[in-house]
Amino acid sequence: QVQLVESGGGLVQAGGSPRLSCAASGRAFSNYNMGWFRQAPGKDREFVAAIVAAISWSGRSTFYADSVKGRFTMSRDNAKNTVYLQMNSLKPEDTAVYYCGADRGLNLRDPDAYDYWGQGTQVTVSS
Repeated sequence: QVQLVESGGGLVQAGGSPRLSCAASGRAFSNYNMGWFRQAPGKDREFVAAIVAAISWSGRSTFYADSVKGRFTMSRDNAKNTVYLQMNSLKPEDTAVYYCGADRGLNLRDPDAYDYWGQGTQVTVSS
């Protein structure tokens, strides 16, 4: 069992750079692939970023949606059982509830594949 708690959201001006955190408790955090997803009102939950438990066969450890590539950076600190999402150059269309999830499978971009979720943190970007 893994419990996840997101923090760091709020009201941000366009162009701002907040950092979201997701603190995990439970067993073997370092064994889980972690993902950030977001959900805007009336829309499905969409993939934002993911970081693997170990370097993948391709040598990549992080994966991003095209809409955030170059603006968002995901990282993890296994010693602190925490993952982060550094968000830069925010746009109004980034407004959503942001969720972190934990997954032991390989389908990092599919929210249905994730085993555990946090409660989410609201990010609102004003223009």
